[in-house]
Amino acid sequence: MTRIIDFYFFALKVIIALLLAGMVVLVFGNVVLRYAFNQGITVSEELSRVFFIWLTFLGGVVAMHEHGHLGVDSLLKRLPPAAAKIAVLLGQALMLLATWLLIGGSWTQTLINLPASMPATGISMGWFYGAGIAFGIPTFLLILWDMFQVATGRIDISTVQLVRDSEEEVALDSHPEVAAAVATKA
Repeated sequence: MTRIIDFYFFALKVIIALLLAGMVVLVFGNVVLRYAFNQGITVSEELSRVFFIWLTFLGGVVAMHEHGHLGVDSLLKRLPPAAAKIAVLLGQALMLLATWLLIGGSWTQTLINLPASMPATGISMGWFYGAGIAFGIPTFLLILWDMFQVATGRIDISTVQLVRDSEEEVALDSHPEVAAAVATKA
């Protein structure tokens, strides 16, 4: 099961990279064509916008999986372990509620806009709103899994890092050799 989940998130990262590459090609290609040949890619702006929305939402799923979102957990560190556990579970319950509302709203908007098409490409507007569903369902499951692990004690609230305090910390975590060099200088 772990291999399937790891493959899913690897596939998401590949899709994100492809969407980003597609945006670069469309926008840069459109600029070059407009200035050099007085031509343009008609669907460039519209497709770039859809790619960006999907890239953002899928990136949010990957960040949820890696606990990469920025946040402040200074209050949790000051609470006793039992109170910190309750606070984390309460926060995750609120996140579940917000995610459920996002899924419901995205589903409704997708159904409403399925027959409508984008002006330049003719693609269904349902693809535009479907990104919320693609974000919401995996995020809901990830939050449920984290709640289960916190509630059963598989995650120790006093030692785990559920959020990142700064972007520098994220950068250091992605480059262990730099983190080791910074630690030896301190």
